[in-house]
Amino acid sequence: MSRTSAMNTIGFIGGGRMAEALISGVLASKLFEPERIRVADPDATRQDHLKTQYGVQVGLMNEEVARASDIVMLAVKPQVIAEVLRGVGKSVRHQLIVSVAAGIPICRIQEFLGSQASIIRTMPNTPAMVGAGMTAVAVGPGVGPDAVATVRQMFESVGKVVLIEERLMDAVTGLSGSGPAYIFLAIEAMADGGVKMGLPRETASVLAAQTVLGAARMVLESGQHPACLKDQVASPGGTTIAGLHRLEQGGLRAVLMDAVEAATKRSQELGH
Repeated sequence: MSRTSAMNTIGFIGGGRMAEALISGVLASKLFEPERIRVADPDATRQDHLKTQYGVQVGLMNEEVARASDIVMLAVKPQVIAEVLRGVGKSVRHQLIVSVAAGIPICRIQEFLGSQASIIRTMPNTPAMVGAGMTAVAVGPGVGPDAVATVRQMFESVGKVVLIEERLMDAVTGLSGSGPAYIFLAIEAMADGGVKMGLPRETASVLAAQTVLGAARMVLESGQHPACLKDQVASPGGTTIAGLHRLEQGGLRAVLMDAVEAATKRSQELGH
């Protein structure tokens, strides 16, 4: 607990999948003990699961969690963030507020909690549930380096972390926040192609998923541009260049860029 000695308790408002991923991560990394973690969630089934699986405190109201925690995690959907903030506003004094709500800027949270509130905005993604997440962190005014370090450690327990300016957060949401769904769709489509060509479904799914995993690792670990890695696979007159040609004909690059743009714009809309 020495690494988080100034912040001994953490409270989650919302006990969904992202909250569970973080709870699992901080416990595995020994950043917090189970008795120092509180969760407020309206779903009794989720409460029972989190208590049984992780030994954390459940059955609390949002206001109770906010009052009793040094770090308050806003792990709720952006559509309900205003209602949640109205409810906990009077319970927040000197706590660190960490939001994972997509599209909600720090200034919007300040409208409910005051301009002096210490707020960090984050954008994790669902691979955090398997310890392979990608989280962007934007730090609000007045937040000290120790608080930033603690939050960074929390999210590093479930993957990689980058610090960014808040103005870039909507673009992050469009790319890495929504990105796993794009890749899930690509994996499904690749597997469908394998099935069309005669492969058993289970085999095709494993081949597609492992191929994406391996390709991603090559990009991260080799330091080479993806185009260079692509060229290494595409032999003159071979099978890969034939497949790549068809992808280019179908506009894959442009469609993926359009998807990131559309999700970014939707994130911007949620913040207004």
